[in-house]
Amino acid sequence: MWKCADGPDGPPACDARPGDLVGRDGETARLRELLAAHRLVTVTGPAGVGKSALARAVRAALSGGPGCRTVRVRPPGGATAPAGALAAELVRSLRTHLAPDGVRVPGTGAVRAPTPADVARALRAAARGGRTLILLDDVDPVHTECAGLVQRLLMDVPEARVLVTSRAALGLGEERVLRLAPLRTDARDSEDGRSPAVRLFLERARGGGPFDLSAVREVCRLLEGVPLAIELAAGQTGRHSVAELARLLRRHQCWLSGGRPGAPRRHRSLRSAIGSAYALHERPVRVVWARAAVFSGSFTEAAAVFLCAGGGVAPHQVPGALARLAAIGVLRTEGDPGAVHGPRYRMAAAARDFGRERLRAAGEFPVAVERLVTHARRVAEVAENLWGAGSQRQAVRLLAEEQDDLMAVARLALERPEHIPAALEAVVALWFWWVVYDHAEAGRDLLLTLLGRCEEDSPPAVRARWLAAWLTAPGDPHAARALLGRAWPAAVMAGDDAALGRIAHVQGMLALRDGDAVAAAAHFREAADTVPPHAPGGPSAAVSLAALAVAEAAFDPAAARRSARRALSHPDVREDTWACLLARYARAFVDHRHGRRGRAWHRARRALAALDTDLPAPLPAPHGRAALHGLIADIESGAAVRDRVPFVPTPRPARGWAIAKIGN
Repeated sequence: MWKCADGPDGPPACDARPGDLVGRDGETARLRELLAAHRLVTVTGPAGVGKSALARAVRAALSGGPGCRTVRVRPPGGATAPAGALAAELVRSLRTHLAPDGVRVPGTGAVRAPTPADVARALRAAARGGRTLILLDDVDPVHTECAGLVQRLLMDVPEARVLVTSRAALGLGEERVLRLAPLRTDARDSEDGRSPAVRLFLERARGGGPFDLSAVREVCRLLEGVPLAIELAAGQTGRHSVAELARLLRRHQCWLSGGRPGAPRRHRSLRSAIGSAYALHERPVRVVWARAAVFSGSFTEAAAVFLCAGGGVAPHQVPGALARLAAIGVLRTEGDPGAVHGPRYRMAAAARDFGRERLRAAGEFPVAVERLVTHARRVAEVAENLWGAGSQRQAVRLLAEEQDDLMAVARLALERPEHIPAALEAVVALWFWWVVYDHAEAGRDLLLTLLGRCEEDSPPAVRARWLAAWLTAPGDPHAARALLGRAWPAAVMAGDDAALGRIAHVQGMLALRDGDAVAAAAHFREAADTVPPHAPGGPSAAVSLAALAVAEAAFDPAAARRSARRALSHPDVREDTWACLLARYARAFVDHRHGRRGRAWHRARRALAALDTDLPAPLPAPHGRAALHGLIADIESGAAVRDRVPFVPTPRPARGWAIAKIGN
């Protein structure tokens, strides 16, 4: 049976409370297994995740009762703790075996500072009659000293086992690491439908309740399941409703404070908990932390180097700083670290808020925003170039990864008008994301909001109006016509053939919506003849040709077949799978409309088979796929031809791009 290394006053009561280990049954069992099999176990994890509570509770259980002596490291000076602080703290906990303040020098009566050998001798004396388990809690301020001391103890005291809590592992050969993650915020495998994070919030909440569980779940999601943050938020329920609490946390999190009486200072506010980790690092790491906080979503190492280097931080220092921040839980890695392109990083929400505070205090926030805007424009340009070059799957994957920061640029542009033109250019470059992947409503809201604050005749505004009209047409044709009326003169003055052709395409969409197939065909024909080949910033002429075939099918079957063949043979179709999809739909639609059901069915099935479905799960299918399925259903059921026209974007609820996010 293990014994605890207690102090001279006996084992004090363990300060873990009921509820401290909510949702930690698996980690508790795993830690006990590791301690039974290994001499050194380190519990790691980000600030506030509950490392100390778990370690103290497990150590108390292994000691045979609820009372235990926790050997804590609270060296004076925090990050500037003097050398030997950890050894001195251990000596004080074992002072029945050594002098109270150190080690007496034989024959002189003098007292000297303890060495690792002195501590080892004291532990051997304490271990007589049993095995000793010693907990070194919160060793981050003396991390390097702890590694050396523990290594010496493991060599000199075979009876000892050491349990360490730290944000990062010690890096010793015998070490086994238990990485403590935040609490789950989803309710899977839960009998009562409440996640561990929600249960902790309800146990700590003040104000009597009952509470709106959907709002509680939102609070826990915003706090990313960090137990300390959840406890501090639950303590605010006497002042704020849970819904109001969620609204405040969307804006900022470091204001949370309170904590239970007697809690360590670093646990009395979220800012203190995060700041204690920030203070332990040298300047380059702190600077990278603050500058990388301007990212709202995941980012690559290359993006971090672009944004964080300079001002005393060399580019080669940034990757190492990212690795150190990932080791202590400030950054989370996404993807496979061994992949060709390397992992992506995402900063914890509270750490991001703290970093932005430091960035503003240093006066660097405007520069960081300017670099972020530049980065977002580059991402949009790369995505558009990938789309135009035929690498459409890669373009969509890139946007799925970068959408949080692209959205953040739009929000920041509203706060800083000098960035509105760049943000507008990025939104227009992503036309295919709004049109092809059913984000029409979100794209429309973004464009209209930015256009309302942009100079009337600026080049970005001219290019944005036709796209805003396209996205507005399904729900508000009158507003779409008004936008086209303002876009056309500016496009004529600029000599922008691509914009003029796309304006004509939107006019054809409006006519098709009104049931005027002849007028629609005239507009689509003008668009197909005007848009230059491979013109960036919008759909190709092949899309207009496919729309022309659908319009002509109502009154001129021969012309419709010719237009459908032209669409399929257009040069842009070779590298544009979406335009090819629409062209194939148009040809199948024309065949079905004129009684060639078998041929239409085979064409539609081949179009679906050629469709790329290897995309991230949250993404919807490309626009037009539903029309193909509907056409096949009509053919198989023998139903009459229906006006399923995939050339008009379908307004749907925004998926993560809502304009409401900009206002928060």
